[in-house]
Amino acid sequence: MQDTEELYREYSTQVYKFVFSLCHSHLLAEEITQETFYRAVKSIHRYDGTCKVYVWLCQIAKHVWYQELDKQKKRQADAFMDTPLVDLISPESQFILAQNKMDLYKQLHSLDPNTKEVMYLRMTGEFSFREIGEILGRDETWARVTFYRGKQKLMKGRSS
Repeated sequence: MQDTEELYREYSTQVYKFVFSLCHSHLLAEEITQETFYRAVKSIHRYDGTCKVYVWLCQIAKHVWYQELDKQKKRQADAFMDTPLVDLISPESQFILAQNKMDLYKQLHSLDPNTKEVMYLRMTGEFSFREIGEILGRDETWARVTFYRGKQKLMKGRSS
């Protein structure tokens, strides 16, 4: 096997071109190429000669590229999760949502105490019907029926 400098001199341009064909970014292709040769040097003892050196280096590069894609996906997902949903909605839509929310709570306030309590527990506490029944000393069916009837009253109130 060749020494490290010779390996780099002979194959770096080819590996760079291969990586660039994957990522279409000069800066990222340079970084991945460097990482590829770093990993190749660290694992040179595992190269068994069953394929050409160039193919082996491209396999390493492809693996590094896939790891970079995973990192990018994770960063995008993290950024999305860190962005409050309100920031993704236009100011006009935020205003309408706030108004609708206010109207809904006004209507909820007009319901009888049991129905109001079931509605609040279900909508804001996100409790299951079984849990609501348990909290209010009733059964799951009562909580379901009460919620359904409350929802019907609210829908009637919105349409009138």
